[in-house]
Amino acid sequence: MDWDHLRVFLAVARAGQMLAAARQLGLDHATVGRRIGALETGLGAKLIERRTTGSALTPAGERLLEHAERIETELLQAQSALGNANLALSGTVRIGAPDGFGVYFLAPRLGELAERYPGLTIQLAPLPRSFSLPKREVDIAVTLQRPHEGRLIARKLTDYSLGIYASSDYLARTGPMLHLTALTGRTLVTYVEDLLYSPALDYFETFRAIEARRIECASVVGQMEAVRAGAGVGILHDYAAQRHPELVKLLPEHSFRRSYWLVAHADVHELRRIREVESFIVEAVRGARAGFVAEPVS
Repeated sequence: MDWDHLRVFLAVARAGQMLAAARQLGLDHATVGRRIGALETGLGAKLIERRTTGSALTPAGERLLEHAERIETELLQAQSALGNANLALSGTVRIGAPDGFGVYFLAPRLGELAERYPGLTIQLAPLPRSFSLPKREVDIAVTLQRPHEGRLIARKLTDYSLGIYASSDYLARTGPMLHLTALTGRTLVTYVEDLLYSPALDYFETFRAIEARRIECASVVGQMEAVRAGAGVGILHDYAAQRHPELVKLLPEHSFRRSYWLVAHADVHELRRIREVESFIVEAVRGARAGFVAEPVS
């Protein structure tokens, strides 16, 4: 069985589209189709159904996917073991992270990681969505909850806190806020409820009974920028908000505490490039841990 054909099959299975797989592999669409056709002919089985909305695996394709991922893992582990004698790391590591952690904490530190390992390509996907580690959509994920299913290796990174913030300009226009009831009639900058991908992101249960206008942003970055611009009052990450002097923390007795977890699939966890990137993230968080949780109100 030709590994090049299997590699193309894996890309199509994970992307769900031949065109998307072709872009990822740097091949043209026709070449991907030929490789899949050759693999199906060699195995004597239909593996992928072409649909107008994309590609779907047949039952035979689902069975082959399990074997192909095991072969891929063995090759990656062999490559890592043989390369351990050489201190230079190479390859690609994709990190999936919530946009708050990815944009405000991790992205500014990736330059240091690139300098440490110049042969390593780091991909950061700070998207407000869940990631599939078994499907290799990412190599490492930062999650808001510890996973309890699948062959995943997880460690707690840190707790972090969130608070209620508004800009000084907004408060100058609308008046001070000394009690939670002062939110009535104001504008709340919140998330889009039906786009939440984790219950840990639901911070606004406390405010549901308050009559206020709402601006809903699906991303943490969008909420931050709206509050900074004076659009309204929002719940923001303390470690991100504290770098903006125009933001004023309100009602500090109302705070929220969540956790970040670092997760990798067991099949790739021992690869050296994965371990080194994980260690970098852990070290970076440990060095900045004091800033993740705001001091409680006495």
